[in-house]
Amino acid sequence: MTESKKKLHEEIFGQFSTLAASAFGLVAALAWNDAIQAAFKQFFPEGTGLLAKFSYAILVTLLIVLVTWQIGRISDHFKNR
Repeated sequence: MTESKKKLHEEIFGQFSTLAASAFGLVAALAWNDAIQAAFKQFFPEGTGLLAKFSYAILVTLLIVLVTWQIGRISDHFKNR
């Protein structure tokens, strides 16, 4: 196999790996979304109005910020090792 074909195959595989990881991440995010919505409805059963939707959006946003912040801290810890 020539060097250019090998590089092309590596690039295609790299892109495919990124795409597959992104797809699995989306599936996980959708599963978490369903789980959080179900938990939210459990605690606020009458929450079908606009206030409930904004409360849910704020809760999810705070959760994402906290998780992202923790991941950043862990990443920095390993980088500085």
